[in-house]
Amino acid sequence: MVFSSLIFLFSYLPFLLIGNYLWRNRKWQNILLFGGSLYFYAWGEGERVLIMLASIIINYFIGRAIGSAKESRKKRSYLTFGIIINIGVLVYFKYAYFFVENLNLLLDYIGTDILLYIKKERLPIGISFYTFQSISYLIDVYRKENKAQRNFIDVGLYISLFPQLIAGPIVRYHDIAHQLEHRKSSVEKFSEGVRRFIIGLGKKVLIANNVAYTVDEIFALGPAEMTTPLAWMAITGYAIQIYFDFSGYSDMAIGLGKMFGFDILENFNYPYISKSIKEFWKRWHISLSNWFMDYLYIPLGGNRGSKFKTYRNLVLVFLITGFWHGASWSYVFWGLYHGMFIVFEKLGLEKALERLGKPVQHLYFFIVIMFSWVFFKLEDFSYSLQTASCMLGFSAEGSGFFTVSMFSTPLFWTVYVIGVITSVPVLTGIQKHAFIVARKPSKVISIVFYMCIFFLCTISLVNSTYNPFIYFRF
Repeated sequence: MVFSSLIFLFSYLPFLLIGNYLWRNRKWQNILLFGGSLYFYAWGEGERVLIMLASIIINYFIGRAIGSAKESRKKRSYLTFGIIINIGVLVYFKYAYFFVENLNLLLDYIGTDILLYIKKERLPIGISFYTFQSISYLIDVYRKENKAQRNFIDVGLYISLFPQLIAGPIVRYHDIAHQLEHRKSSVEKFSEGVRRFIIGLGKKVLIANNVAYTVDEIFALGPAEMTTPLAWMAITGYAIQIYFDFSGYSDMAIGLGKMFGFDILENFNYPYISKSIKEFWKRWHISLSNWFMDYLYIPLGGNRGSKFKTYRNLVLVFLITGFWHGASWSYVFWGLYHGMFIVFEKLGLEKALERLGKPVQHLYFFIVIMFSWVFFKLEDFSYSLQTASCMLGFSAEGSGFFTVSMFSTPLFWTVYVIGVITSVPVLTGIQKHAFIVARKPSKVISIVFYMCIFFLCTISLVNSTYNPFIYFRF
């Protein structure tokens, strides 16, 4: 079940909202949301909900063990055990086949007759997200930022809360622990949540989906069949798609959280206005950046040691960030690519670009990020390299048969332009001054505006079955 589906919008969500507001007791609300979140996950994953349920049970008892241990050594042992269990499950489902496949290639290369076999498991949706949240809970208890939760339902609700369960944002335990028992609901907060959800739904259904269809058609071609302009059309279209797909999902998650009384932290802040890759990661997937900062970069030493150690830590963190996204060499390269550019910026590139002015900084960022999306979009590393060559016009690729005009439609270019305009904060000032009229008429106009977006989304969902979510595969 996805947020942008008719079954969610007109069946699941209304049922859960009604139940949540009929049961004003916080304990019963948490039970309802926990059960509803398990049902939400089981709808698409079936018996694989048991994997998540096992994770909740294990982390609940390990958290209790960490909290009750008197000796630091025991606390560290319990924490280490918990992290190994969580990462072990993630590695088995997400990376085991990749490791064995590459080990077999190595064994074949050195001339041995050994061949290893492992079944390729289907990746449980959202396992990367709820694994990181489980680890966050254990570490926060170990650091004494929060007490070990004695209520099993509250631990289960934190790990499985359906708004951010399968595609984030990644919610750190210390950011939401208090809200599990003491969150506040109000008409104003609920209304804000509805507005935020509708905006996210519009981003996803009206922009991301309409751009994605053409982008996927183009990338279905081989690089040799593309012209260089067509390759740029595809990758800039993909940049629009992934931003509105993921930020739209985050908006919906944040909006749903507010409807149920939760305040989930922001996950995007106009990343495409960045002037550097460093700035980009302060604006893109903020929850992931914060997670790696708190639980990996700082424990590694952060920037407290020599410059070499700082650069090493940065590259290592981004290498793991790339690998977290998927078991392929394209993702590994994508992570290293970002890490190396951040190192280059720290070595003086950023200051040099500042002297050249903002237009040059934005151009630098645009070129770097567009090439990075090639390796993020295409999991086949050789295909990624060929497509990048096509974009540069450095090889036989870029002189193919298929041209921009063959994929141009009024709908694609209309949505493309809207996507470009709304991906930067040029409308912020307009929104602030849009209703320079009496208070009541402005509210009416606002209500009509959101109703129109919801109506258009509903019509689109009724008439189309094309509704992919990029981050579901992570």
